[in-house]
Amino acid sequence: MTPTYDYIVVGSGAGGGTLAARLAEEGMRVLLLEAGGDPRTLKGSVRDMGDAQNRLPADYDVPAFHPFATENAALRWDYFVRHYKDADTQARNPKAGPEGVLYPRAGTLGGCTAHNAMIFVYPHHSDWQHIAELTGDDGWSPKAMHEVFQKLENCHHRPMQRTLNMVGIDRTGHGYDGWLSTEKAIPRAALRDDEIMEVVRKSLREMLSSGGDVLRRLRWFANSAADPNDRDRIDDDADGMVYTPLTTRDGVRTGSRERVLDVARRYPDRLTIELDALATRVILDSDNRATGVEYLKGARLYRAHADPGAAPGEPRQADAAQEVILAGGAFNTPQLLMLSGIGDPEALTPHGLTPKVSLPGVGRNLQDRYEVTVVNRMNFDSWESMAECRYQVDDPLWQTWKKTGDGLYATNGAALAVIRRSSAAQPLPDLFCMALLGKFRGYYPGYAADLASSRNHLSWAILKAHTLNRAGRVRLASADPRDRPVIEFNYFAEGGDEDLSAVVEGVKFVRKLCEPLHERGRIAAEEIPGPQVRTDAQIADFVRDNCWGHHASCSCPIGPPDQGGVLDSRLRVHGTTGLRIADASVFPKIPGFFIASAVYMIGEKAADMVLQDAHSQPQSEGKLYGT
Repeated sequence: MTPTYDYIVVGSGAGGGTLAARLAEEGMRVLLLEAGGDPRTLKGSVRDMGDAQNRLPADYDVPAFHPFATENAALRWDYFVRHYKDADTQARNPKAGPEGVLYPRAGTLGGCTAHNAMIFVYPHHSDWQHIAELTGDDGWSPKAMHEVFQKLENCHHRPMQRTLNMVGIDRTGHGYDGWLSTEKAIPRAALRDDEIMEVVRKSLREMLSSGGDVLRRLRWFANSAADPNDRDRIDDDADGMVYTPLTTRDGVRTGSRERVLDVARRYPDRLTIELDALATRVILDSDNRATGVEYLKGARLYRAHADPGAAPGEPRQADAAQEVILAGGAFNTPQLLMLSGIGDPEALTPHGLTPKVSLPGVGRNLQDRYEVTVVNRMNFDSWESMAECRYQVDDPLWQTWKKTGDGLYATNGAALAVIRRSSAAQPLPDLFCMALLGKFRGYYPGYAADLASSRNHLSWAILKAHTLNRAGRVRLASADPRDRPVIEFNYFAEGGDEDLSAVVEGVKFVRKLCEPLHERGRIAAEEIPGPQVRTDAQIADFVRDNCWGHHASCSCPIGPPDQGGVLDSRLRVHGTTGLRIADASVFPKIPGFFIASAVYMIGEKAADMVLQDAHSQPQSEGKLYGT
């Protein structure tokens, strides 16, 4: 007999895992389908690390090992994407290979929360206000969404404010009772590292004198204690120096994996987790109601896997009495919709797929941030705090982390960060500039092994938020659900001059932060982009050829179908019933600086709406263009 559940959730990442756990807690029978296995029980080595030893579960658990998690063969799904349609332009990227540029994804329980850098920065209020205005639905207002955030978070990096919150005084806007632990990691070893502290002092001095309202910046810095998620920052759109909150618990990675396993232990009769289950099609009846999911049971079936299996997988089916909810992410969710006959008919019929619901917006509107780094080689052999760092189990830093949950391995490698506007014309801060201890120039096969060999580099990563390009697209490569889709970002095709100028300003700004270190001889050389890249035009060429992203989103956006929208305000797929999406693909515009916090919030928001609809007769209507 085909098993029947109230809800089937496809994908266990920040959106799907969060949603499935909440529904089960509230009494629903939920099947959670995940194409990968459990990252803490799998075995895998890291590409080009020179040995075949198993690095799990350390690559998952240890915050500083997150680059190795992205390159661990047991977890990684390798996508190779096109930045540009023109082959000659694409070929100028030194990280591009014949298939494209590496775009790491994780095929495992927890999705990309199993390998990300754990940074948890709240979006700007305007990101939610845009959705509220687009849909006419006040449930997306900044106030309503901030309540979702507080329900989710369990903040441990503002201890004094946490104590005040216990007696009813809320000065920060943080959540202190949620399931997702957030901490900050500024190891004592780093604070004792004279070279690191010199970088911090010089950068702080340059940042404070870099234009704008210095008194306002100082006031925010004092009030928020450099917390980027403080209510004062998200209300006031402040800029300046910040630390990076992490989704860790006692110095160990935590995310949607821990959430769903905890709920499954408490409610084994409600939440069923099916690992090694690759969803292949949403089953739609004659009225386009989603009634279930077909999937293949077997390990390593998706061909993006580092070591795809040769077995065909066992075909299975599960039925949903209420809804099917897709949470496979910006690449896999549109692929699954198209395989199910939902999308642009002109894109489906060439692959022999029968169109059932005409939605040309499926797979379009794909967006990302633009990122580059300025890499400096320091005038010493190693940062003092990294002298014994080998990024291996049992090295001295690992032993400190294992014993105390502290030390350099309890952080993700970010020394400090600065939020700022790229120009006075920007309505919101749009640059996040982050200092990293190591040589990082983006993603390519073997990048983690290269990073592990660096002890004396300082990389400033520049992230451009609120990008304007909407020209990216996810297309089917074939009708085989095991094949990767074709990913085309079409960099700078829309809003190119403005976005490009912003990144150029970011490069110039972090170079200015480094000037005192050059003058004192602490920096031996700027290796990337290098001293030969000086003018704005040269920097722009460098950005075009070297930039990347890793926050793919917006490929099944909320919006009217005649304007490319795929979802109504309640995340339901237009033209269907019983089918929703709850992942990074739902946003009309890419939110904030880092995508993870917003996707966790989508999972919680989706759970609220699903439960509301389950207890209302008839179903609540979506605002403005509800189905």
